[in-house]
Amino acid sequence: MRAGETEAKRKAKIRYMIKAGAVLSEIKKNGVTHIVGVPDNGSRALYQKLWADPDIRVVPVTREGEAFALASGLFLGGKKPMVLIQNTGFFDSGDAYRGTVLNMAIPLVMLIGYRGYETMSGTGSVDTAATFFEPILKGWEVPYFVMRSSSESRLISDAFSKSEDTSLPVAVIYPGEMN
Repeated sequence: MRAGETEAKRKAKIRYMIKAGAVLSEIKKNGVTHIVGVPDNGSRALYQKLWADPDIRVVPVTREGEAFALASGLFLGGKKPMVLIQNTGFFDSGDAYRGTVLNMAIPLVMLIGYRGYETMSGTGSVDTAATFFEPILKGWEVPYFVMRSSSESRLISDAFSKSEDTSLPVAVIYPGEMN
């Protein structure tokens, strides 16, 4: 256990571990050609698998807002991109999100890490990134699915279906770290 980490927080992190292989399989099932985003601790294992996969091109960006512009361009060029970022980066990229994928009606699936989720179930300070996340998604009218386990990785396919049916971006949000 890390210094300062409570047993409850450690168990919450373990409870929400999602297997990166299950997520990658679902991504490939949907024909994704490019993953655009910013690696973080929660998505590290998935990025490692993506970098090793010859079928999917990873396009790292320096800021999350760039991910939406690049994903839009890839889509217009006939590719099938997916954005992979953390919730704090999503907050920061609001105008880029609005001005590209939303206004251009790009059917994009976003896989967004739910930083701070485990702090909401215990006592002590709560990471406001977590408390703001779902209200922001609702306020921006972003349809979303919550993937809490590997067995729910099928929600990625549900998000692709919804995105394609509506020609709008859809999010799949996940707590914890992938392994």
